[in-house]
Amino acid sequence: MIPASLIPRAIWLHTLIIIVIGLLALYSASYNNDVVGMGVFYDQLSCALLGILIMFVLSRGDYRKFFDVAYPVYGISVFFLFLVLVMGRHALGATRWFSVGGVSFQPSEFSKLAVIFFLGRYFSQRRPKLSFDVSTPLRDIWGDLIWPLVLTLISVGLIFKQPDLGTAILVMGIFMVMLYASGIPWKVFAALLGLLGLMMPLAWHVLKPYQKDRLLVFLDPSHDPLGAGYTITQSKIAVGSGELLGKGWLSGTQSQLNFLPERHTDFIFSVIGEEWGLVGSLILIYCYTVIIYCGFKIARHNKDPFGQLVTIGIVSILAMQVVINIGMVMGLLPVVGITLPLISYGRTSFMVFVILIGFLLNLSRKRAIF
Repeated sequence: MIPASLIPRAIWLHTLIIIVIGLLALYSASYNNDVVGMGVFYDQLSCALLGILIMFVLSRGDYRKFFDVAYPVYGISVFFLFLVLVMGRHALGATRWFSVGGVSFQPSEFSKLAVIFFLGRYFSQRRPKLSFDVSTPLRDIWGDLIWPLVLTLISVGLIFKQPDLGTAILVMGIFMVMLYASGIPWKVFAALLGLLGLMMPLAWHVLKPYQKDRLLVFLDPSHDPLGAGYTITQSKIAVGSGELLGKGWLSGTQSQLNFLPERHTDFIFSVIGEEWGLVGSLILIYCYTVIIYCGFKIARHNKDPFGQLVTIGIVSILAMQVVINIGMVMGLLPVVGITLPLISYGRTSFMVFVILIGFLLNLSRKRAIF
C-alpha cells in the first residue's frame, strides 16, 4: 500500500526508472543495428529530457483545462487521421506518419490521448441512463451508447485504414473501459461485448494478408518460420536465453548479432529479457504496476467525474499496451504492432504517454480528493 501523500513521488520515481531502462535498452538495441544506428538513441534521449520537463509543467497546472479543450482536441485528431491517409508518408506497408523537416509525427498515437479526454468529458456530463429493458427511450440509447460509439469508431476506422490494427484495438479498448467506468449497467455492457464478439469472425475478411499471416503464426508457431514467424521466433529465443539474470548489457546475441528485427520498437522487451533476464524484466513490470496502482487509487478517491474517468482511461491504456506488447513478444498474443510505453522508440508515442502521466501527477497533487 502506498500512502496518498507519497503517490506523486511514487509516480515520478517509477516513471523515471522506466525511462532510464528504456534508454539503456534502446542504446543496446541500436548499438550494432545495421538498419537504424545510434541516431534513434540520441533522438529518444532528447525526447526523454523534454518529456521530463513536460511532465513537471503539466503536474503543476489545472487539469480542468483538459476538459475545456477535450472536444477540439478530438476534432483535430480526426482531421489529422484523415489527412495522413491523403498526404502521409508511406513506409513498411503503412501510411501512418507525417514528416515535416525531418521530424515524424504519428496521428494514431495522438488519437489515444484525444479519445480518452473526449470520452472523459462526454461521459462525465452524461452519465448513462440505459437499462436492459425494451422500454428504454431511443434518445437514451442514442446519447448514452450509440453516439459516443460512432465517434470512437470514426477514429478506429481511420486508424485501421492506415493500416494499424494494434492501435485500432487499443482505441476500441479505451472506449469499452471508459463506457463501463461511466456507470453503464453491466447487462448492457455484457450484451455489447457479446455483440462485438459475434462480429469478430467477420473481421478476418478485412485484414491485410500480412495481418492474417501474423494470426496464423500465433495459432501455429511453425507457420512460415522464415517469413511472418521469423521475428516472433527470434524474440522467444532472446527472452528465453536471458534466463534469470540475463547475459549482460550489450551482450545479447540475438540483438547484437542482428538476428532480432524491430528490436528498437515493438520488440524492445526481447532485448531487456535477453540482457537483463527474468529479474530485470520483473523490475520493469513492477514499475508499470506501481504507476497503474497509483492511477486507480487516484481515480477511486477522486470526486470529479471528468478527472476520475480520464484517470481510468490513462491507467487502462497503459495496462493494455504493456500486457499486449509483452504478451506479443513472448508469443502469448498475436503480433499487432504495439509499442512498450516509454521504452520503445517513437517520438509521438513517448510524448503522448508523458502527457498522460503528467495528468496523473497533476491529480495526485490535489490532496483534497483523498
